[in-house]
Amino acid sequence: MARRRQIYEGKAKILYEGPEPGTLIQYFKDDATAFNAQKRGTISGKGVLNNRISEHIFTALATIGVPTHFIRRVNMREQLIRQVEIIPIEIVIRNVAAGSLSKRLGIEEGTQLPRTIIEYYYKDDALGDPLISDEHIACFGWASQEEMNDIADMAIRVNDFLCGMFAAIGIRLVDFKLEFGRVWDGDFARIILADEISPDGCRLWDLKSNEKLDKDRFRLDLGKVEEAYQEIARRLGLMPEGEEENAVLDFDKHRKKRGR
Repeated sequence: MARRRQIYEGKAKILYEGPEPGTLIQYFKDDATAFNAQKRGTISGKGVLNNRISEHIFTALATIGVPTHFIRRVNMREQLIRQVEIIPIEIVIRNVAAGSLSKRLGIEEGTQLPRTIIEYYYKDDALGDPLISDEHIACFGWASQEEMNDIADMAIRVNDFLCGMFAAIGIRLVDFKLEFGRVWDGDFARIILADEISPDGCRLWDLKSNEKLDKDRFRLDLGKVEEAYQEIARRLGLMPEGEEENAVLDFDKHRKKRGR
């Protein structure tokens, strides 16, 4: 598919004009950031793996009735998606204490929470994506109460489904981030799941050893970052042993020849 006009570039993805109205091409980069982009680096092959993993998860979610922006994967680093009006709120679903929750509340990392917690963060890099409440969302009109009810309902459904999916392959879903957007039909808007679901936005620990298999390996300088992403893909049946390195290198070599 020919490269089209760039619409937006974020920390991990680039959005291009799609082939039809109302569509976009979502390109997955190897760039990695942490701590509100204060730490930057590259995880070789991350874009290819995240594209495959996110495609797999979004396709599976569609089978249980969760509406998403995903249409199809175009190639190893790109997918065709529906264009949505992104709601400026990051939804974080927590099953186990980790990250900022442990720091804020002094709860030991790895503590199983008595119930799943949903937190909301305002999407603004300059402000450091601050934690917000339902009152903030209502006061500033970022989403209606009906939309937030839909978002919370979908977030819980996604969490229940993913907890089971990952547990089946020996992985503990500690926490993860979701983003949602509006799709308009005349004056009516409905909420659908957008962005991606991958090791970039999930904390995934091995069930037996608690080994981290996500971007925390980059954040915390634990090493073997690429191997962790590959392990997630392998356990999901997306990347048979020995395939990932050659596939990534071959694809990137082909892209460079085309000047992309």
